[in-house]
Amino acid sequence: MKIIEWLKKSPIVNKNGYNYIIHPITDGIPYIEAKMLEEVADEIKKRMPEVDKIVTMEAMGIPIATALSLKTGIPFNIIRKRKYGLPGEIEVSQKTGYSEAKLYINGIEKGESIVIVDDVLSTGGTLKAVVNALKNVAEIKGIYIAICKGDKKEIEKEIGMKIHTIVDIKVGKDEVEIL
Repeated sequence: MKIIEWLKKSPIVNKNGYNYIIHPITDGIPYIEAKMLEEVADEIKKRMPEVDKIVTMEAMGIPIATALSLKTGIPFNIIRKRKYGLPGEIEVSQKTGYSEAKLYINGIEKGESIVIVDDVLSTGGTLKAVVNALKNVAEIKGIYIAICKGDKKEIEKEIGMKIHTIVDIKVGKDEVEIL
């Protein structure tokens, strides 16, 4: 798979003691190959149930959700970093391994069935915040993430849901190990 080919040659940078891999799917750098994006969308499509909406978080989940939406015909919703002040807007506080921010959910109707898709799972900070905010609004029928570099089992335990990933990795100081 293209995603794994690129993982093996992706650079690693240290951000305040946190080893961060620079990969097309997680960062758009140097560019996202159409074939790689198609492979990610195909892998998710094979595993996901029928739902009303695909939900993703800004920013790098957007290409994945777009490709998946085009393949399935299912509309997608973007959880944004900008507040709109619309009726029913849900504000979410997120904390990752290297940042803190607010996210804003609009356009999810009570009782809708959804899947959550994203590019990478690291600390789980964003995913935990989003799942906690949405579990009382929508029926979350699955979580699909391209690359996992965090403790997936611990995050699954915390959110009470299985997380489906395409590839699991361990990021060292100088190399990426495919698990």
